[in-house]
Amino acid sequence: MPVSTPFRRPPQTAVADDDPDTPETTQSPPSRSPFLSLSSLRARLAHWRAWRTRRPRAAVVVRRTTTVLAAVLVLGALLLPNSYAALEPNRFARIPAEAVVATVLLLQLPRVPRRVLAAFLGTGLGALTVLNLLDMGFNEYLGRGFNVVLDWGLLDDAQSYVADTMGGAAAFWAPVGAVVLTGLLLVAMALAVVRLGELLAGHRERANRGALMAATVWMTCAALGVQTFGVPVASTSASRAAEIQARRVKDTLRDEAAFAKEAKSDRFGATPPAQLVPDLRGKDMIFTFIESYGRTALEDPVTAPGVDRTLETSTAALAKAGFRAKSGWLTSATYGANSWLGHSTFMSGLWVDNQQRYRTVTAGDHLTLTKAFRKTGEWDTVGVMPGVQKGWPEAKWYGLDKVYDAFDLGYRGPKFSWSTMPDQYALEAFQRLEHGRERDRPLMAEVILTSSHQPWAPIPEMVGWDEVGDGSVYDAIEAAGLEQSDVLTDSQRSKEEYGKSVQYSVTSLTQWLERYGTDDTVLVFLGDHQPIARVSGAEASRDVPVSIVAKDPKVLDAIDDWNWTEGLRPAHDAPVWRMSSFRDAFLTAYGSTEHPTKG
Repeated sequence: MPVSTPFRRPPQTAVADDDPDTPETTQSPPSRSPFLSLSSLRARLAHWRAWRTRRPRAAVVVRRTTTVLAAVLVLGALLLPNSYAALEPNRFARIPAEAVVATVLLLQLPRVPRRVLAAFLGTGLGALTVLNLLDMGFNEYLGRGFNVVLDWGLLDDAQSYVADTMGGAAAFWAPVGAVVLTGLLLVAMALAVVRLGELLAGHRERANRGALMAATVWMTCAALGVQTFGVPVASTSASRAAEIQARRVKDTLRDEAAFAKEAKSDRFGATPPAQLVPDLRGKDMIFTFIESYGRTALEDPVTAPGVDRTLETSTAALAKAGFRAKSGWLTSATYGANSWLGHSTFMSGLWVDNQQRYRTVTAGDHLTLTKAFRKTGEWDTVGVMPGVQKGWPEAKWYGLDKVYDAFDLGYRGPKFSWSTMPDQYALEAFQRLEHGRERDRPLMAEVILTSSHQPWAPIPEMVGWDEVGDGSVYDAIEAAGLEQSDVLTDSQRSKEEYGKSVQYSVTSLTQWLERYGTDDTVLVFLGDHQPIARVSGAEASRDVPVSIVAKDPKVLDAIDDWNWTEGLRPAHDAPVWRMSSFRDAFLTAYGSTEHPTKG
């Protein structure tokens, strides 16, 4: 028996053109070669076929197992929903119309075009599966689906979040693993559809009858609205998912042009400096965002009792110090994350609900609340941004003369998960560096508090204000705190710790105001968005609390017609505004005169 070489194709028996499982024989196994050539691949394939001939029972088991796995993979992908809430067994007890149509198409084609089409369909189905999985993640964290045009950049932010909370190794291996798994899924799906297509072609007559029967059953179930386990038997899940993705792309591209024009229009864009916020002259204005401080914190049965007590205690303590407060609700432009979208919406008066809108508005000169104060020439403007750890060119758009990032505040203590420093420390540093300094004119500051950022483990605790120092006092507190793994996988625990983090942030801010506030201090504070759906719930609103606090009665009298609730806790039925409406209402309430610019 002659021995084949890598440069010579071994003799083979004829193979049925349409049946991939027809045994083929060769005279001998191929010899090994250091070169991965086409002929060596053919030799190895011949060796595999020879094994099938020698081990027919084992080959049948492998063949059938492979076919079953391919069918499960393809049908699972065709019926996969795009949200965790819908990920239930009943979703997979249906007939996908796409499978019937694909079967009919593949059966009409000869071998080569059939395999090409099958590989194309499989790769497309794999890509759609990836998008559905991304939709699941985005719906869980951001309350919306993944946008193919805009959201790839957010994956980089997700990697930074992993690095900040779980370390550099996790941040490196997580994207590597995701890329590898995505590649494997695309290849496996393509091979699975090719496998099924060849199997159908190998049993063409029975496959044609089965496709006709399946089509008839599907149409009958669709016409009669037949359901099993509470869901329709006739499914077009994959087609609808593809249509949703296509519509998002179309709507996004259309929105870009419309928003660019909208951003150039501004009711106060041409207002002279002397006519901007004249009723607040001489006041120290502090705009503060509390991370993830949403309606859930005040109304969820798990979080509300503790947060309500904190707000009631803080309202009473501030009243004793001479401060009054009024509170309402704002509907944020974002949910679960992407805080900068909420910040820019609140400050600009524009609805900035995606990254493209954010890039558009920050590249222009639309008037922000903070910039309005700077434009008057009557205030020093600063930003306290403990979450910023790299260049932040948006400071110019916000109109901030000076920005203190994570490295400028002098902190020498431990990080608390994602948060670079406790809120109490950030506020004490703000007092030391800016608010407590002697100055020739009042201060306007934007302060971002980050201790209530997920994953809410470990959470800092209040210390004596005179003990804050350089932050090293927090070493023992951080070491004694919960591990992220104790919270991340437990929804109930996440809610509990989220509530505690909000209590800490609110207490830090109100104690700072009680301790350092003056007759001329005006504090506006609010949440930037609701917490993630695992905490706030799948059907939660996007509402966040907002409060204005001051000693001067004229400040709160100016907003009497807003009908906000007295104190730091807005009533359940207090007015709800879109967050983008606050800027104009605020400027108007404090004496600004409209001078519009047109887009």
